[in-house]
Amino acid sequence: MEEEKQEELLTEQNNYLETGIHIATKTRSPGMKRFVYKVREDGLYLLDLNTIDNRIRIAAAMVARYDPKEVVVTASRIYAIVPAEKFAEIIGAKFIKGRVTPGIFTNPNRDDFTEPKLILISDSRNEKQAVNEASKVNMPIVALSDTDNSTKFIDFIVPSNNRGRKSLAFIYYLLSREVLKARGSIKTNDEFTHKMDDFEAKLESKPMKQEAGI
Repeated sequence: MEEEKQEELLTEQNNYLETGIHIATKTRSPGMKRFVYKVREDGLYLLDLNTIDNRIRIAAAMVARYDPKEVVVTASRIYAIVPAEKFAEIIGAKFIKGRVTPGIFTNPNRDDFTEPKLILISDSRNEKQAVNEASKVNMPIVALSDTDNSTKFIDFIVPSNNRGRKSLAFIYYLLSREVLKARGSIKTNDEFTHKMDDFEAKLESKPMKQEAGI
């Protein structure tokens, strides 16, 4: 039975485990309780892998139903910006980096005013303004949510480790592939030519400071 479940996943179970997509925080908001699989000995909550997989699939299908120009993707954390922007590029959506400007969805007099039909949030804590703006115009909100994230105003939750570098890269890699499949742009996983490395934020190596006179 366990092997049959694994075959139904979007990817091999080990890929999820290696990226830590299921490893959450030590804090749990009321709305995230239902997604918790268990608590580790160190107090970290673990998310259910089958639920994560299923919700990535559903989120991709939701995004695919919209005109790409009607979708907005936001990211503010350093590890989320690169994969979220790559995802937006691949599916043809608008990407907003950092804080969403108040009024961008609600004030037609603004030069940057835009009227998307769907928004995908990388972190509802850091992108609270984006959530508030979208909720004012009843825009459907899809959000990657860790156990400590608020679920207020969120229409569809993708439970996940939304802070990890590899986790975020893998989530957006899978979302990109599944959106293209749902649209019919590609038919198989093999036709998706992008690699997970394309979505991963690179760690900058800082040169060691030289002592004076050397």
